[in-house]
Amino acid sequence: MTPEAPVPETDLKQQLAERFREVNGDHPMTGADDAYVSAQFVVLEELCAVHGRDADAVRRLMLGRCLPLPGYLRSDGAEMVPADLFALADAAGGVGLLEAWFTGHWADPVTGKAEWDAYLSGQYVCLHSVTPATIRRKDHLTAAIDAAVNEPDAGSARWSGRLHALVDELDALEPAFTAYDRLRFGGPTSRDTCVDAVRARFPRP
Repeated sequence: MTPEAPVPETDLKQQLAERFREVNGDHPMTGADDAYVSAQFVVLEELCAVHGRDADAVRRLMLGRCLPLPGYLRSDGAEMVPADLFALADAAGGVGLLEAWFTGHWADPVTGKAEWDAYLSGQYVCLHSVTPATIRRKDHLTAAIDAAVNEPDAGSARWSGRLHALVDELDALEPAFTAYDRLRFGGPTSRDTCVDAVRARFPRP
């Protein structure tokens, strides 16, 4: 049997860009979006060079659902990824062990699988550092903030202190987001609804 010829780098980049747009839609990146992304993320090839990894091999892992897709495609086509892209696989003992390690952080296998799928999408740009712990903490904080208005002592000074402690913690976990995110997510971000809007509606005493 004749071995398959390796896929050229340009084809892998094109395949990855197509997969990215399947997940996120085809939305334009503005100059402001590019500046935000360049400050928050790193170019895939540059990160691979720092870690001694082959960029083509990493693209294949992304396309094979072993590593998350890029968080953004800059307008020049650069695949933008978090600086700690490889950290979870290293913690798990290797890419081949990552899925089991990751999903094992949830008692419910269905929830764990859903979170794994969300992680692979690359859309966890809502966290400075994407780990099972920060994902779970963000979910807890947003749910607690949403529920706060229905608490029995809502409006009291003690309630306000609890609410703003939750908001401040979420604020520390999340980056600022950019306009592109509101296009691909089809509306406001969790920072918009659970940080900025809450602070505007319930100012600190």
